[in-house]
Amino acid sequence: MSDQGFSFSQAHLREIATDILRYARKRGASACETDVSEGFGQSVGVRKGEVETIEYNRDKGVGVTVYVGQQCGYASTSDFSKKALKATVEAALSIARFTAPDPCAGLADAALMAREKDMPDLDLFHPWTIDVNEAIALAQRCEDAAFAVDAKITNSEGANTSIQQSHFVSANSHGFIGGYATTRHGLSCSVIAGEGDGMQREYWYDSRRDPADLASPEDIGRLAGERALARLGAKKIRTCEVPVIFEAPLAVALIGNFVQAVSGGSLYRKSSFLLDSLGQPVFSPVVSIAERPHQKKAFGASPFDSDGVATREREVVTDGVLNGYFLSTYSARKLGLQTTGNAGGSHNLIVKPGDKDLAGLVRQMERGLLVTELLGHGVNYVTGDYSRGAAGFWVEKGKIKHAVEEITIAGNLRDMFRNIVAVGNDALPRGAKLCGSVLIERMKVAGR
Repeated sequence: MSDQGFSFSQAHLREIATDILRYARKRGASACETDVSEGFGQSVGVRKGEVETIEYNRDKGVGVTVYVGQQCGYASTSDFSKKALKATVEAALSIARFTAPDPCAGLADAALMAREKDMPDLDLFHPWTIDVNEAIALAQRCEDAAFAVDAKITNSEGANTSIQQSHFVSANSHGFIGGYATTRHGLSCSVIAGEGDGMQREYWYDSRRDPADLASPEDIGRLAGERALARLGAKKIRTCEVPVIFEAPLAVALIGNFVQAVSGGSLYRKSSFLLDSLGQPVFSPVVSIAERPHQKKAFGASPFDSDGVATREREVVTDGVLNGYFLSTYSARKLGLQTTGNAGGSHNLIVKPGDKDLAGLVRQMERGLLVTELLGHGVNYVTGDYSRGAAGFWVEKGKIKHAVEEITIAGNLRDMFRNIVAVGNDALPRGAKLCGSVLIERMKVAGR
């Protein structure tokens, strides 16, 4: 066993990657790229004070992509033996020889490759060295704090402590090789308030690279309990058209909808409502979005993308205007453009915050709906039509009046983006995007 609990060292992963590239060229590949990875983790769940689940996982894998001219083949294995690795290369070559040539296939330009000497240390690896008993105790503290909020917290769906760490190496026949280790740890709690037909469920969680940055178990449990309690007495409302606030964790999903619409795959397939939008206003002027791939400890941070292309900081949206798409090498070629270093997705998007917190946005809205939960997947990326089941709170005179349930909110993403009135300063780390609560001028709310 090597340091930090991994079965294989970074040097060993590099050796595997180098051997794969060498063998692929020997067997006739004109180019090759490979990813070698290993990860493990532990998850502990408790419910009503008792241990409910203890799970361990350990995984490893190798993916190989080979090119024979403009023909491409891919194969993978979880067996790191030399025999299995050679067989995987042979399988990829066999697939490549039977596929039709694709003029857009191939490695990214060599000049765009990230260079090891220029790769910043992004501080992404923070092992959490707690044993299972300590993990259980943290989850129990989390749940206890939720029950302590009020006697109306009557049941629990459990609290969880999770620990995950992994490392990988990517390499290709341009001479690019790079890799690093990452961690992701979390605490979560889900509880039920009320009884019978009036029961309401809510949860809260925190997830970080560094366990030292996690919110305390008591804070997470308390928030889960308070949120469940606040939803008691939820009512249906009449169908109306009003301003809507998306709470910060949900606003992140709206940014995800935007990323999907301006990503290469959607664009070259012409399956996006934001075709040909480069240089055009796609949001209201209050929205600016930056991509910061080199921000330390961030979940979306990376010195290179899945193609080995060096990542760079950029302003994706400035005062509502779209400055750039999210393109991989392949999608960029399909569109006649250059890669933006986004093979594998966006890298740490940050929506510029406004000057109000959530309470300030509620006061600014005056009357309307605060959405805290979304249900279903009603997004049509071709037309931009948006329809989701929702729950949250009705607001009157700038104050929350009562909880709301069994409603549907609907609109069109093109209009929703253009009609964002304000972005809050209450952003929470949720994956590779950071966005505060968002106030939209008007949406349809279907109730009774």
